[in-house]
Parts: sequence; C-alpha cells; structure tokens
Amino acid sequence: MYSQKVDLQNCISLLEQHQQVIRVKSEVNPVHELSGIAKKLEGGPVIVFEHVKGSCFPVVTGLYGNRDNLALIFGCTAADLPFYLDRAVQEWLRNPVEPVIVDHAPSQEVIQEKPNLYEIPTPTISLEDGGPYYASSLVIAKDPDTGVRNASVHRIMVTGKDRLTMLLGTGGHLKDYFERAEKQGKSVEITINNGVDPLAFFASIIPSTSVPIDRDELGIVSSLLGHPMELCRSKTVSVEGIANAQVIIEGEILPGVREPEGPFGEVTGYYGTRADRWAVRVKAITRRREPIISALLPSKESYVALGVPMEAGLYRMVSNAVTGVKAVRMHDGGCGTYHAVIQMEPARAGMGKVAICAAFAASPSIQMVTVVNEDVDLSSAEDLMWAMSTRFSPDEDTVLIPNMSSQTINPISANGCSAKIGFDCTVPVPRTDRFKRAAYQEVDLSQYDIVYPGYKMGR
Repeated sequence: MYSQKVDLQNCISLLEQHQQVIRVKSEVNPVHELSGIAKKLEGGPVIVFEHVKGSCFPVVTGLYGNRDNLALIFGCTAADLPFYLDRAVQEWLRNPVEPVIVDHAPSQEVIQEKPNLYEIPTPTISLEDGGPYYASSLVIAKDPDTGVRNASVHRIMVTGKDRLTMLLGTGGHLKDYFERAEKQGKSVEITINNGVDPLAFFASIIPSTSVPIDRDELGIVSSLLGHPMELCRSKTVSVEGIANAQVIIEGEILPGVREPEGPFGEVTGYYGTRADRWAVRVKAITRRREPIISALLPSKESYVALGVPMEAGLYRMVSNAVTGVKAVRMHDGGCGTYHAVIQMEPARAGMGKVAICAAFAASPSIQMVTVVNEDVDLSSAEDLMWAMSTRFSPDEDTVLIPNMSSQTINPISANGCSAKIGFDCTVPVPRTDRFKRAAYQEVDLSQYDIVYPGYKMGR
C-alpha cells in the first residue's frame, strides 16, 4: 500500500506549521485573476486558492518559488539543496532502486472514463496565452523500443474536454521517443501527473545530460525517499501514473497530427509563438476525491525549479576544470537557466576565464557567466553589480564566444545558436589591500528597540 509520508497535502501542512502558506479565501477566476494574485505574491509563502470559479477544487501555486521552503520540505539547508538532489542522482546511478507498482493509490480514488478536462481548474496564466495551461505536471512515457520509463515536464494547453496540445523540447527524451514511434505510425502513451510531491517533480527536471536515456529516472525519487517510490497501473494506457499524485490524465500523443498550441508566456518572460504542435487524445482521468490542483507560474517559481537541479552538476564540472570554486548559483535574472554566477578564489591569474569556458561547456542553455570572489553574495543582484562595477575591466576581463549552441526558446537564439559572454569580476591575483572590502560589526536587530512606520522590531 501507498505510504502517506510524502505527498502534496503533507508538504503544504509542513509549510503551514512554519507560517509559509497564504490562503486566498475569496473566489478567484482561473482566467488571469488567479495568476495575477500569484504574481504579486511570488517568491514568498506558498499560496492556496480555496475557491476557484467554476470548480470545487483548490489550486496551489508557489511551491517551487522559495529555496528556503524547498529546503524545509527536503530537510536540508537552502545552500545544500542542489547538492542534496545531486547526491540522490549519484546514489541512483551507483545503486538503482526501481519503483514499485501498488494496487490501491490515492490518485485513483475517482475514475472518469469519460474525461472532461474542464472540470479541473486550470489557470490561463498570461494575458495573451492561447488557453488554460498545465505548466508543472509530470509526464511519464516509455521508450518505444526498450520500455524504459521517462519523466519530464512540458507546457500543455487544454483545447477540449479530451484534447491537449503540448510542446516537446529539442533534445528531450520524450521527443526522441515520439519521433521513433511516429516513424512506425504509432502513438506514444503517456500519463500526465498533476500535483506530485516535490521529490518526483525535481527528479523529472534533472538535466537530460545527467540522466542516461536507458535508465528509469523515477528511481531518483527512490534515492530521495530511501525506499522505492510507488506507481499505479493506468486504466486505459500501458504507462503507469504516480500513486501520490492529485490527478492523472491518461492519453496518447498522436502520430501524424499537429494542432495549434500557444501563445504562452514562457520562462524567458516572452511569449512562445502559436504554431501547430503535438496533439494528445485524453482517454481517462483519475484523481483523489479531494485533490489540490498544482499550478506553476513560469517566472520566479520556474527560475528556482529549473536552476536548483543545474547548480550541483555545474559546480562539479567547473570544479573539475579549475580549483578554488566555492559555490555556483543560477541567477533568477537569467530565468534560472541562462545566467550562471560562479563564486571562487582563483589560485592564479586567468582562472576566472577558465571557469567561464567550463560553464559554457557544461550546459548549452547558459548565455552568460559572471565570476566573483567569495566575499560577494551570490543571491544579491546589488552585490553582483557592485563587483562588476569595481572589479571588472571590460578590455581584459570579458570572454566573448560567437555562434555557440543555445536553448531554442530563448528569443536571442537563431537556429539554435547565439553568442555567449562571460565576465571575470574577480580581483587580480595576488590580492592586495586595494581590493579589501569594508566590513561592519555584526549585530542582532532583535536586541534593539527600533520603530518605523508600520513595523516594530526588538524589545
């Protein structure tokens, strides 16, 4: 039987115990209004919309927008979060633990063999989006030749009661599966799992370069849990669903069929264009009796969700190329994937530039790399700009590489390529007092009686 230790409800309960949940009790419209409120509140506590117009199910957003909250769920520190995930990946590669199939799952308490997607509250997020979108649902498919499972997250637009269109990203395992199946005139069966726990979500967005195509990456969840994760047999397709999901949509990606998808306000902050893309026929929907529907805004929440799984792998690859690396951060201003900030103490001149080149080699999505010393706060845009303004000499400290492979959804990319730039903002080696940073006494403000309008702290 399914273990109740980790699921979305329990994650929300844990965060609520730490005052990290906002509950919106007013009725909100899922078309633009819900996401408008979520955008105003993003980056802080998780937001639960208790009354969504046209539905009896609540919607949760913001689960992935705050590193401290994620660290609380995973039982680690925010600084260790990327390495916590990376250790699970490495353990899975050494000692794989296969998921198990259970006969009774919360995600199948209600079975709808005549599916109606409009019964699920699905937000229309940006003002010019082509329709309601699933942006955080985990898609499971099987390799058409080997049967190995793959999990991934895609943008999926609702176009009818039993119809969806989706974007299959270049270089992803699911697109590879579909292209091989389509050549044989076959569909690819999938389950779309909404409201999965964060362990399963992060396992599904580990970069494909870190996960061999012949391995079932859902085993990563088992490494995080410390025991096999639990799946359930589907009712109409041969692909399993996640036992602790809130809703499972069973369907198939149709061969030889393309239907309109988009526009969509992408993680880049720009609209992805409308075009004919991959069509999904929905065959059944199963769910919990009282599900919480998970929604994700493709802005700060996406930046954290995408950036965290990249950081440990990037740290490892850059550290293999150069000594002195202290930390790596995928910056929110770079949409979580485009701007890498490397904190290091170079052993000798030129090592900052080596780190820049190693970062570009590690991931084609990275457009910009900034290298700073250990005394610079990676999470502070102000501190990064200070380092650039006082430690960066454009004529000597710039690395510019034209025509490199890049992520295609970035509008700066042309035919999958773009120029890349790096900024070495480290002080000259050996370091002199000329670059010694002014320091101040550490104090605890709670020990002082300080008042300003609207707020009081201390005694």
